[in-house]
Amino acid sequence: MLILKSLGPAVARVSTTEAIRAGLGALIGLGLIGLFVLSPAVDLELGLYLVAPFGASSVLLFAVPNSPLAQPWSAIVGNTVAALVAVAVCLLVTDPVLRIPLAVGLAVTATILCRAVHPPAGAVAMTAAMSPEAIAHLGFWFALAPVAIGTTALVLLATIYARLTGRHYPFRQFEDPSKFGTEDRNPTERLGLSEDQLTEILDRYSQSFNLGVEDLARLIGAAELQAAAQSSGPLTAQDIMSHSLVTVTPDTALGQIADLFRQHRFTSLPVVGPDATFLGVIFQMHLITRARADALRLDRGFGAALRRLLDRDRDRPVKAGDIMSVASPRATTNTPIGALLPMMADGDTDAVPVIEYGKIVGIVTRTDLIAALARSAARTANA
Repeated sequence: MLILKSLGPAVARVSTTEAIRAGLGALIGLGLIGLFVLSPAVDLELGLYLVAPFGASSVLLFAVPNSPLAQPWSAIVGNTVAALVAVAVCLLVTDPVLRIPLAVGLAVTATILCRAVHPPAGAVAMTAAMSPEAIAHLGFWFALAPVAIGTTALVLLATIYARLTGRHYPFRQFEDPSKFGTEDRNPTERLGLSEDQLTEILDRYSQSFNLGVEDLARLIGAAELQAAAQSSGPLTAQDIMSHSLVTVTPDTALGQIADLFRQHRFTSLPVVGPDATFLGVIFQMHLITRARADALRLDRGFGAALRRLLDRDRDRPVKAGDIMSVASPRATTNTPIGALLPMMADGDTDAVPVIEYGKIVGIVTRTDLIAALARSAARTANA
């Protein structure tokens, strides 16, 4: 039974959306390169043609962009070094039985020494070793065109595509500033472990080729959050949510919203329609963001822009429906604390509305969550 299980899929199940995103990225990347950079037909004059290993590179760049094997240095340097090694072998060794494995073996060794392991580099070396006529014509130019130029173009397109589809490529560096623009790490990644210690963990379990240090920190942080949530007991959103709600409608003017924020010291306000139908939420930060945008557009000071934004006597005042968020996280009454913690741990969300049958029945604020965890910790300490 264990042997049969070992023959099954080793990769975790992913959503159809993610599969389509990766496939569409490879389609666009190779399509654009074929149209504007390299030719689908072999061109032995300039060497600007597509080679099969670019398909393998596309799998890494668009499907697993967080892998160390898919990073720009690994892709560009790995493919180029492999091409240089293979061309040298191809020019020196005539016997194909020896030439092909020798080119691939030396390419693997060279890319590891250059810290540029990229699996398609082996295919680059094999392609060169199996094409002695083309290599005799192009020589070491093959490493520049098509290999280096094509790989660089793929990396650039993968970077743009990742940004457009909400992914992060190249992957995060351990010393990257937090999302708040400070030198502190994001809250969920403050583990008390240094970069060297995290690197040692990856080396100890032979995972350096599969995971970056920053991503390891994120995974450890997420695991600690999950463990903390489970230790808090079977609490759900219904147990800790605020029931007495102050809400606004889409037509509520921003001046009135600002008054409510000031009066109740809230950081968020739900926006509802008839019969408490949930429509969205306004965070206090939305007012600041909108005022900052107006200040830049009108070339005015921030204070003046904020006063202008909140002026209720304008012909066309900005209303709640204009700035509310409709894509913020939400929960049901049965959502466990373990699912709420990641939503609010990094500071992007101040509160999570609790929805039942399309209507808002409560809201869990960061204060509610902290109080619940504090009570749980106190009970654990007294047990």
